Amino acid sequence: SLISSVISFIVGAISGFVGGKFDMIVQRFVDAWMCFPSLVLYLIVMSILGPGLWQVILVLGVSMGLGGGSRITRSAVIRIKEDVYFEAAKAIGVPTMRIINTHVLPNIMPIIIIGFSTGLGGFILAEASLSFLGFGIPPPVPSWGGMLSGTGRQYMLQAPWMALWPGLALAIVVYGVNMLGDAVRDLFDPKLRGGLGRYSMSQEQLEKLAEKHMAEAAKQREVTAEN
Repeated sequence: SLISSVISFIVGAISGFVGGKFDMIVQRFVDAWMCFPSLVLYLIVMSILGPGLWQVILVLGVSMGLGGGSRITRSAVIRIKEDVYFEAAKAIGVPTMRIINTHVLPNIMPIIIIGFSTGLGGFILAEASLSFLGFGIPPPVPSWGGMLSGTGRQYMLQAPWMALWPGLALAIVVYGVNMLGDAVRDLFDPKLRGGLGRYSMSQEQLEKLAEKHMAEAAKQREVTAEN
């Protein structure tokens, strides 16, 4: 899930920030990637690489990172680029890296956090699915999907609890991870808490500050043109 979050952040942020033809090429590649059914793609790659822990981590991380997560990050970056404070920062000549660190990253951090938690739940389910089909983590490494596929399915009628407890544990963990992600998002989202630290100004204050910076930048350009 961490690999997926990093890849989706890098691809989506660069694509949305750069824009133009580069953004179009990247998004067409992402569209083509998302056309393939996820489970079929996992099975094809895992049949080539073979079952194993690191193979599962690599396949799921890269596949999920190039999917919907990068599209969400790109949309958030494009929305931030249209805000007044972003235009004001560009107008007064703030360096690009400072704009990214000050305006872009803090505002998309909640999206990254919720994407990480959601990806973690999806990663757990995908790993369980691969292990259930025999393409995931091989024994003797424990896996809930492997438990459901092995003794759980074999003794379903004689001992149903052997399939009940792994399935119930899988559902509870995924639900808990998603709830944790929502709680962390509510904690760090500046729109829900008014921001943290230096981002604690209201939207009205931010707009006034941005208008002030833009007016100063326009006045400076006029003075430069007169000279």
